[in-house]
This record gives sequence, structure tokens and C-alpha cells, in this order.
Amino acid sequence: MDVIDLVGNTPLIEFRHIANEAARVRLLAKAEFMNPSGSVKDRAARGMLLDGIARGSLVPGKTIIDATSGNTGVAYAMIGAALGYPVVIYLPQGTSPERKRMIRYYGASIVETDPLEGSDGSYLAVREEIKAHPGRYFYPDQYNNPANPAAHVSGTGAEIWTQTGGEVTHFITGMGTSGTFMGVSRKLKQENPSVKTLAVQPDSPFHGIDGVRHVASSMKPGILDEAIADGIITVTTELAYEMTRRLAKEEGLFVGVSSGANVAAALTLAKRLEPGAVIVTILCDGGSRYLSDSFWNDEAQRIDD
Repeated sequence: MDVIDLVGNTPLIEFRHIANEAARVRLLAKAEFMNPSGSVKDRAARGMLLDGIARGSLVPGKTIIDATSGNTGVAYAMIGAALGYPVVIYLPQGTSPERKRMIRYYGASIVETDPLEGSDGSYLAVREEIKAHPGRYFYPDQYNNPANPAAHVSGTGAEIWTQTGGEVTHFITGMGTSGTFMGVSRKLKQENPSVKTLAVQPDSPFHGIDGVRHVASSMKPGILDEAIADGIITVTTELAYEMTRRLAKEEGLFVGVSSGANVAAALTLAKRLEPGAVIVTILCDGGSRYLSDSFWNDEAQRIDD
């Protein structure tokens, strides 16, 4: 078995304490931090790279290159190391140092872009590099590659359907490339058209929820079909931070801020629903890759004091 064979088949966790705020509604989450590089992005990266090999586009001598806000870069670096391909990652300068170190420890190279331009700036910069050296790279283009959501149709979405015994009524998650949201939503609606799928978004363009896109103010991914969403729930940065800390203290789940945003939105949704609903969301990654973030440091200082 290779390390990439470990991607997927993550557990579905049921919240026991936080869910008490929404009587008789089940609240569950896919533990995507249990993928081998530690995030949900392993699924899309694996799918896109294996698709590139199958199509003959990713061949020995090519370098894998893409833009990312961080986690997909870690996944590319891991899989590139496992498959024997060099990897170059373009990401915003403000990406957490933990994720930069992980990318480099896997042997990949990093090009940092203007932090004020976010992941959109990295996307534009990597396209300029490819234009200048078209024969050098394999460019998965995670924002526009249909193999991204396809990995979640056959993987994440199918797993959720099976793990809930077909009882899932609502799916809710934030969007970066939108691959997870699109793929899971398609699969669940194929199985049961009455399943409601909702997107989580920050409440403003200027926010601190790493990896979650404020769609109205940023470049729209080519794989995103907004018509598939049955609704949107907005989350403030402060609420996402608070829920992230609560998940550690109340559920024993040390996860990242995008996971906190997802659970906060899922709990908001749960309070609106009738008893018997079954909500599934995504725990995108682990909290250890954000230890240098100020909201953890502030909490640690308070505890130490």
C-alpha cells in the first residue's frame, strides 16, 4: 500500500455536547484531518494528479505547479514526493508558517505572493509562470479542474451517504475552490434530490477564516455552480474563532478555523430545523498547522495567566 492509498474513508463524527443546543437534530462531521497529509485537500490533489497521469499530461520530467491558500499545497507536496515528481507551490505570503514548513519538509518549493491579493494573487502569478514556460509544468489548476469535485462525488459524498445510512438531510460547508461543496452536493442530490446543500461564507470580504472564500468579492472558480446551493449561511470571524476553541474544549477536536466556521454555521442551521434532521459538515484540517495564529496565542496567554 502507498501513502496515497490512505486518502479518504475518513470517520464521520457525531457531536455530543455542542449539538445539545439544537434539540433532537443530529450534527455530524467528516474528520478530514485524518487524511495522510492532514486535510480534505488530499482528496482533490490525489484525484487531479492521478487524472493527469491517466491522461498522459503528468509524465516524468514535468514539475507539478499550482496556486493555493495552503492545504492543497501540502497535499501536492506529499503526493509529489510519493510519486517522484518535483512540486512548486504559489501561495500568499500570509499563509501560516506551519503549512509552509510542511510543504518544504516534503521537498517542494514555494513562491510567495502579495498577501493583500490572497489566493487570487497566487492564481494570477502561477498562470504567468506557466505562460512563460509552458513545457516545464503540469498545472492541475484546482479552481477549474473537474477532477477536483469528481474526487468528492466518488469519495466524500459517497462516504457520507453510506455512513449516514442515507439519512442525511442537510450538507453544509465553506468554499475555497468549491470542489468539496460541489462534489458532495452533486452526489447527495443524486442519491436523494430532497437533500439540502448550503454554503458557508464569511460575512465580509475582509475576514480571518483561512481557506474559505467570500465569493462575491473574489474570483469565481470555474468549477463552481452556485445554482446547486440551497442557501448560504454567513459566519463572522469571531464566531469561527470561538467555535474552533469550543471544539477543542468541548468535543476534544483540535481543528482549524475553517472547521470552526463550518460547525458554527451547521449549529445555526440546526437551530432552525425540525427534530429529526441530520446535518453533515466538514472538519477540513487539524489545528496544529495554525498554532502561530493570534487567536490561539491569545487563548494560550489567557490560560497561562
